[in-house]
Amino acid sequence: MKPITPKFPKLLHGGDYNPEQWLRYPEVLKEDIELMKKADINCVSVGIFSWAHLEPQEGVYDFDWLADVIDNLYKNGIYTVLATPSGAKPLWMSEKYEEIRRVQPSGLRELSGARHNHCYTSPVYREKVREMDRRLAERFANHPGVILWHLSNEYGGECYCPLCQAAFRDWLREKYKTLDNLNHAWWTDFWSHTYTDWSQIHAPVPHGEMNVHGLVLDWKRFVTRQTVDFMEMERDAVKAVNPEIPVTANLMGFYDGLDYFKFGPALDVVSWDNYPQWHTADNTEIAVFSAMAHDVMRSIKHENFLLMESTPSMTNWTPVSMLKRPGMHLLSSMQAMAHGSNSVQYFQFRKSRGSCEKFHGAVVDHVGNSGPYDFAKTENTRVFRDVQQVGAVLREMNARGDVYGTAVKPQVAIVYDVENRWALDAAAGPRNKDKDEKYVETLLSHYRPFWDAGVQVDIVDMDGDISGYKLVIAPMLYMYRAGFEQKMRAFVENGGTLVTTYWSGIVDENDLCRLGGVPGGMMDVFGVWNEEIDSLPDGVKNSVAMDGRRYDAFELCARIHPITAEVLGTYEKDFYAGEPAVTKNCFGRGAAYYIAARTGTDMLAALYGGLIASLGIGRALDAALPAGVTAHERVGENGAVVFVENYNDAEKTVELPAGCELYGTGERVNSIKLAPFGVAVLSKFTEI
Repeated sequence: MKPITPKFPKLLHGGDYNPEQWLRYPEVLKEDIELMKKADINCVSVGIFSWAHLEPQEGVYDFDWLADVIDNLYKNGIYTVLATPSGAKPLWMSEKYEEIRRVQPSGLRELSGARHNHCYTSPVYREKVREMDRRLAERFANHPGVILWHLSNEYGGECYCPLCQAAFRDWLREKYKTLDNLNHAWWTDFWSHTYTDWSQIHAPVPHGEMNVHGLVLDWKRFVTRQTVDFMEMERDAVKAVNPEIPVTANLMGFYDGLDYFKFGPALDVVSWDNYPQWHTADNTEIAVFSAMAHDVMRSIKHENFLLMESTPSMTNWTPVSMLKRPGMHLLSSMQAMAHGSNSVQYFQFRKSRGSCEKFHGAVVDHVGNSGPYDFAKTENTRVFRDVQQVGAVLREMNARGDVYGTAVKPQVAIVYDVENRWALDAAAGPRNKDKDEKYVETLLSHYRPFWDAGVQVDIVDMDGDISGYKLVIAPMLYMYRAGFEQKMRAFVENGGTLVTTYWSGIVDENDLCRLGGVPGGMMDVFGVWNEEIDSLPDGVKNSVAMDGRRYDAFELCARIHPITAEVLGTYEKDFYAGEPAVTKNCFGRGAAYYIAARTGTDMLAALYGGLIASLGIGRALDAALPAGVTAHERVGENGAVVFVENYNDAEKTVELPAGCELYGTGERVNSIKLAPFGVAVLSKFTEI
């Protein structure tokens, strides 16, 4: 396995560091170094918001202060993740060059300010960014302390300026070649919206066209393509000087503005910013959401990733910002490690004195470490001790060298396709409430039984390779993009087990309804025909009888007809009582299951529990896990490391199978007691 950071092939512990805010306070910068060392921090991300200091006037560059910071960090054993500053441009630039400021859907050009308000299409902005990135690389790309490029910051957002509109039309011309092809793909004969000139096409906006679903979908695809193109421009600028330094970009989990799977080929390393709202709801549900988001990030390149940002305490931009309860910081940090992260990093290292994130959690509080009272020093705060605890664990793992090179190796994949998500969100019917949220919620309901069982899962999109899994689950796959039905067919024919649900195989990649029956092109594989789908109001329920048990069905209930499929469960109510609700069809050497109704996780747990057993799908621990407790493993040449996580606010005991020892101690154990929000790390070995 290739190292994520070849110059420093270790687990990283660090954070977003903004020394430019403290240049007039040299005593603070000195204090920061000492606190970093006390917390076992071995890297920091620098330069993310530094453009105004790096180029205070157009064409006037000042990198000396940054060089002093990087040099001083390196002398003290702390490496630098160096950012390109394109995520926040200086005011002199936005005032001089109007075109670099974004235009809102209304047509209003934004003023200077905020953070992400730059146009990815603007030739001026691209040239300014390219020049800055080149100069940074020439100065720092060969510095021994610089181990990774951090491209921009949380790429995202859309611009509706004339430059972007023109680029969109050019992109459409390249894709469709002719207006006739475009009109057919977008079905513009509806409402007489046929385009007769390319100039008539505008991005979808509330005061214009929003009802041509092909337009809406293609605009979102274009925004992703334009963002990736901008990112590739930044990557090429820094790699031209030293191609050996890897590049990353900090992504945002389930953010739906961009298709992150398209980012994978452009990046050497995927990283992301994770901010679960612990303790504001059921912690187990929050943990499941966070776990699946980690798996999405790992699955983009099917490689270990980096947790680029998290908070050691609280956020400040949510409706309620709760502190992490005792134990939760270590637990949530180890959760990232369990799912394939090779780092635990924070926003931010030291709290800002002013502006909108001055109360966001940080390793170092406003109190600092130089006050008159020892008990009020940062190093004596609860948060700092929590960070020290994580640092000590990572230091031990680095000393042993048996975690960094391990990987997560799932046998199960769930299909999460962002283009499908966009299409579902645009669709009118059958249920228009919370469409986007319901797709993610549905994915989580299918993910949850595997989390409960301690089974690792990859999250793939329709461009991904599914051939190597034992079980593939494709919930609510409304859109079959070109080629994916062939992948599913081959997967089942070759012995795989495939599960899909209601509202799947409805449209093609252009959001045009499939002709000839649903699920389109896959009726013989699933052995069913979906005649129609019923949308139930909130609070109205049907039920499904399966294996002698009754399960609630709600919101969406499809009426299906078996062709060759075996009926496993049936509806119990309404005019379709007695009709199939769950089926299994043997096809080739494999099997395909169809779940016709939205159900709770109890039914899914029963179905998937049987498949885990019958397919011989491996679990991190072959043991009964208490509710709210899960286990995940990373596998290497010398065995596996297992993270056992307790998301309950009460102690839980886990009985272990043979072959487990406490990590780093050599002590063989038959059971472990997990404190509230506790985590245990185990080594697995084979009994001889």
